[in-house]
Amino acid sequence: MARLLLKPHNSRRNCISLLRDTMTSSSSVSWSHLFSSPSRPLVFFKPRVSFPLRTVPSTFLVQNGVLPRAFMSTSAATESVQNGVSPRAFMSTSAATESQKESASSKAYGSDQIQVLKGLEPVRKRPGMYIGSTGPRGLHHLVYEILDNAVDEAQSGYASKINVVLHSDNSISITDNGRGIPTDLHQVTKKSALETVLTVLHAGGKFGGSNSGYTVSGGLHGVGLSVVNALSEELEVTVWRDGKEYQQKYSRGNPVTTLMCYELSAESKDQQGTRIRFWPDKEVFTTEIQFDYNTIGGRVRELAFLNPKLAISLKKEDNDPEKNQYDEHFYAGGLIEYVNWLNTDKKSLHDVVSFRKEVDGIAIDMALQWCSDAYSDTILGYANSIRTVDGGTHIDGVKASLTRTLNNFGKKSKVIKDKDISLSGEHVREGLTCIISVKVPSPEFEGQTKTRLGNPEVRKVVEQSVQEYLTEYLELHPDVLDSILSKSLNALKAALAAKRARELVRQKSVLKSSSLPGKLADCSSTDPEESEIFIVEGDSAGGSAKQGRDRRFQVITLNVRWRLICRQLHGLFCFHGMSLYQLQCLNGLEQFYYPK
Repeated sequence: MARLLLKPHNSRRNCISLLRDTMTSSSSVSWSHLFSSPSRPLVFFKPRVSFPLRTVPSTFLVQNGVLPRAFMSTSAATESVQNGVSPRAFMSTSAATESQKESASSKAYGSDQIQVLKGLEPVRKRPGMYIGSTGPRGLHHLVYEILDNAVDEAQSGYASKINVVLHSDNSISITDNGRGIPTDLHQVTKKSALETVLTVLHAGGKFGGSNSGYTVSGGLHGVGLSVVNALSEELEVTVWRDGKEYQQKYSRGNPVTTLMCYELSAESKDQQGTRIRFWPDKEVFTTEIQFDYNTIGGRVRELAFLNPKLAISLKKEDNDPEKNQYDEHFYAGGLIEYVNWLNTDKKSLHDVVSFRKEVDGIAIDMALQWCSDAYSDTILGYANSIRTVDGGTHIDGVKASLTRTLNNFGKKSKVIKDKDISLSGEHVREGLTCIISVKVPSPEFEGQTKTRLGNPEVRKVVEQSVQEYLTEYLELHPDVLDSILSKSLNALKAALAAKRARELVRQKSVLKSSSLPGKLADCSSTDPEESEIFIVEGDSAGGSAKQGRDRRFQVITLNVRWRLICRQLHGLFCFHGMSLYQLQCLNGLEQFYYPK
């Protein structure tokens, strides 16, 4: 078997001549070595694949290191394909053209490949876009969507009680005594208003304007109820309105019954409100369908604190009566009680400071308190009763106003004497517990999960309002001001001390853990009294010095990158060109000798 070795620097003419001479012979070629060299191997084909070659025309081109299929026998080409060799490398012109057409057809991108999802299909196709995830967080987000709708009724003054029940069959029901979802015919969809809000995305009464059913609401996009419906294996809705009871059932976003209407009894004629009960779809969620009582209880408690006139009950039903749970939350004190509850086990520096104010249609409700035994801040922000976990403009406004106000008081009272020193926000907020709740007519949340408030006008209103109130309050309560400033100054001093300690530890760590410089020949003795170190200027001098030294107590050499220049200034020697670390290795040096 003949083998070809084509070096990269060969010319095309030599390549063609070499191939022609070889192919006209009766030998076969081992293609594992074609187009390769020891310096730059180029393996295009599977090793140990060989085949006989046909007679070659007088002229041909080798392009990109690939031979046309015309130079192979049929059996050889078949064998190469069966052995995993790239078939395109041996294709004839017509075969290659046909393959290119098929490839282009498979990569075609036309209008027939554009999908249009209708109704609630987008929700089931991409649930994470609407509820964040298909895990426990997304599962509980379904509850919050319905719960927030009920709270919106309370914020508008139409509801005073909400009941949440975790049923033993892994379903959950939320009932409010609000106005009830409208059930009359909608002029656009030609369906009942109830079915419209349950089956049509972006259908609701919270888009603002003169036709809006709410002045302030946490729901904005008209997708909350319809998303819950789409992601539920089964959903039941009951509405009490105008002396009648309306019922309808849905499955995965589609109605399975018509809207049923019943007359209420005489003693229940005045009953009104809405109840939503749903069973999350097991096909959608990646976690076990089981609601956590404590997780939902935390959200219920928050809403009760934020809405002082609202009572919310939470109940868990279990097949074992002894495992049933029930809690009712009602806090007339609002945010003041919320801060006291958060600081239950802490030592407060003063009573809770709180205020309420409305500016340009934006309602602000804030409460704060510093604690002496706390060394981090707890700032919770809410917008229209929605917890903004990732902050937002309302929290930014509070932080800026606190820092500016306390710095102004500190410099005015001469507590901060140095003009170059000021309290940072971190120092001011140490030990602070603060709740800020704003009611915004047109809030701008980031996404349907609403984790951050984005309204720029809110920051300006909050920052100005908080600064005005705190300035007035602290002027009337100098004892509170002194305790807060003292706490902040201690935080500043602790931060500076911690910074110095960190720098000291890092320096010691470097000296302790680092190895000796590469050109320092150490001695075996550890006694500084007998040790000597010889500093020379280059490798030549260093080499001879190493050969003549006594390894027991003589250190050779600390060779430097540039020429060593020594100057004696008031008993201090300066070594130019030596690194700081190399100088530190001379620690303990008492005598110095420099030959002239």
